[in-house]
Amino acid sequence: MTAKPRITIEYCIQCNWMLRAAWAAQELLQAFGDEVGEIALIPGGDGNYIIRLNDKVVWDRKAENGFPESDALVARIRETMKG
Repeated sequence: MTAKPRITIEYCIQCNWMLRAAWAAQELLQAFGDEVGEIALIPGGDGNYIIRLNDKVVWDRKAENGFPESDALVARIRETMKG
């Protein structure tokens, strides 16, 4: 049996992005339901807002110059899950 994927959302505490990260987690839970094993919020710093599927970066706020829209994030994670 293959383990279900893990999604992590690392967010900057000093930037007050916890609610944004929680909102993204909710959107992902609604989109993927039981297709994922876990969605974890990871407090961090340095202006980071990084979403990973297992260990692969799916969205990095700094590299993308902003935050993802819900539809774009779901689509990108779905693409990454397909491999």
